[in-house]
Amino acid sequence: MAENEEKVGRVYHETHGNVLKIVIDNAAKKNAFSPEMMRELSDAMTLLDRDENLWVGLLCANGDDFTAGLDMPKFFGPKATVKPLPDGNIDPFGLKSRCRKPIVTAVQGIVFTIGIEISLAGDIVIAADNSRFCQMESKRGIAPLGGAHFRYLTRMGWGDAMYHLFLCDEFKADRALKIGLVQEVVPAGKQIERAMEIAQIIAKNAPIGIQITKQAALKFIESGERASIDIIPHIRDRVMSSEDMKEGIQSFVERRKAVFKGR
Repeated sequence: MAENEEKVGRVYHETHGNVLKIVIDNAAKKNAFSPEMMRELSDAMTLLDRDENLWVGLLCANGDDFTAGLDMPKFFGPKATVKPLPDGNIDPFGLKSRCRKPIVTAVQGIVFTIGIEISLAGDIVIAADNSRFCQMESKRGIAPLGGAHFRYLTRMGWGDAMYHLFLCDEFKADRALKIGLVQEVVPAGKQIERAMEIAQIIAKNAPIGIQITKQAALKFIESGERASIDIIPHIRDRVMSSEDMKEGIQSFVERRKAVFKGR
């Protein structure tokens, strides 16, 4: 009967100007992800990536916690409902594909396992001062499979990365800030507001310039310095032929704020 069916969480989104706010909503289960929620998160990130009127993403969660991780039985149990993501969809972990638009993530409370990996698949992380981080997979006999094994390195360096990946320890927001896992720590309850402020600031810049900057940075991470140098002519051509470049120059000449169109 319907009244006996377990309520499944969801991931929904809202548009705020050129910012897409993506909200994880399963607070009763500490925002643990079901396969259906993972699909909804992928769909939202795909919308952000494809819609040229959306320039920045804000990922956040309702309730006291960002996420406790996967709802394991729904992914690995006898009644698992996990399915492959549709072809062409953005991978929330940024492994098979990565959103080309910037993503600001706001976290609070429990930020365990995939919560860290999804955050690191974005770009900027704002943490509430009550945030608790832990990459605990190896305590469960498995290993991080969502990108922690290399994104810790790019954020922290080898020593700090191995320290937390090997210890599988829990650490707080001040430690996360020190090692570069997060970029700001704010009072609990203010993290989404601050993340939106940052997203709106980013959205005032030329979207093509921002997207190309992310593309070039990812090229270095993926392929090294030589590839990052080799991509510069493509970046130059794309930016210099854009309407936004003309608007940027014209607004400077006219001493006014630029109004960018993403073209």
